[in-house]
Amino acid sequence: MGLRDSALLHYPRNARVKRRVTLWTRIHLDPWLCAFLLLLLGGGLVVLYSASGQRLSVVEAQAMRLGVALAAMVIVAQFSPKTLCRWTPVAYGAGLLMLIAVELMGDIGMGAQRWLVIPGVIRFQPSELMKVAMPMMIAAYLHRRALPPSLPDLLVCAAIIAVPVLLIARQPDLGTSLLVAASGVFVVLLAGISWRIVGVLGLLAGSALPLLWMNMHDYQRQRVLTFLNPESDPLGSGWNIIQSTTAIGSGGIFGKGWTMGTQSQLEFLPERHTDFIVAVLGEELGLIGMLSFLAVYLLIVGRGLVMANQAHDTFGRLVGGSLILTFFIYVFVNIGMVSGILPIVGVPLPLVSYGGTSSVTLLTGFGILMAIHGHRRLLPR
Repeated sequence: MGLRDSALLHYPRNARVKRRVTLWTRIHLDPWLCAFLLLLLGGGLVVLYSASGQRLSVVEAQAMRLGVALAAMVIVAQFSPKTLCRWTPVAYGAGLLMLIAVELMGDIGMGAQRWLVIPGVIRFQPSELMKVAMPMMIAAYLHRRALPPSLPDLLVCAAIIAVPVLLIARQPDLGTSLLVAASGVFVVLLAGISWRIVGVLGLLAGSALPLLWMNMHDYQRQRVLTFLNPESDPLGSGWNIIQSTTAIGSGGIFGKGWTMGTQSQLEFLPERHTDFIVAVLGEELGLIGMLSFLAVYLLIVGRGLVMANQAHDTFGRLVGGSLILTFFIYVFVNIGMVSGILPIVGVPLPLVSYGGTSSVTLLTGFGILMAIHGHRRLLPR
């Protein structure tokens, strides 16, 4: 037996465990959350390969984007919560300026003006960045104030939420505007406002639905009507939802097999590698495959809620809770619209659908959550 082997035998096991934990603590990453995210990303690339028509170039491009997103997550996790809070107004202000730039000179695609283009460098959606900047801004405003928030504070929060949401809705991008609004509202709810106020706000929101309907674009109204009765126009506006529900239903329990889906491979499914990738998943991997992905999503959400609850201060708890709840809504809305229980609003399946800006934004949010959780041991209790 060599000297090194002898030393390992006498090295206390608890000390070895502590050393491994210290390594994760040093880089401010949570091993469980990282494992769940990597599992989801790997499974997503497998599904994307089939959904893209077995085009390896699409998978390689997505893998590169996910690599950038993971790097952003690791980098953001190194910042302390105090640093994140201090720079939040700057991030929020930059997001507003970019949304205004989209309004003035944004790039148009598929009938919507949602993108900014830096020639030869990048094309991205500033609205995605507000999904992170919004909850951070509300939390940064509230964390130094008495909770639950007073009426004046609620009015300020409403203004912080309304300005970017209205700019995003004008692009038009109803799905993203609702998610950005939800991310801010979640912070206010987590701040502890009374259920009486929640009820009043709910009634006000309900009474504003006719006004919302009158200000919706024609295609948005048609989406709602199609949701209520897809068979009214099976070859037109109802085509997407009919094909997606047919694909999911035809997969049965075990699915038709990877890359063997008929609706997806014969291109009956619209946007099969982005918004409707769940239908590909359901058709080819069946109920078992869908439940497996849902289980991973639930593990991510559960771990995220635990980490948010363990945050050291109000800012961390509000931001962490809002980010993970918004992620859950993201998943729920996509699966709901593809399966026919919600109107189609153009929301991709997070970290599975093809897309760069969305992946970077989501993983940056998880980096913020890990920064809040990882730095708590360094803060005085």
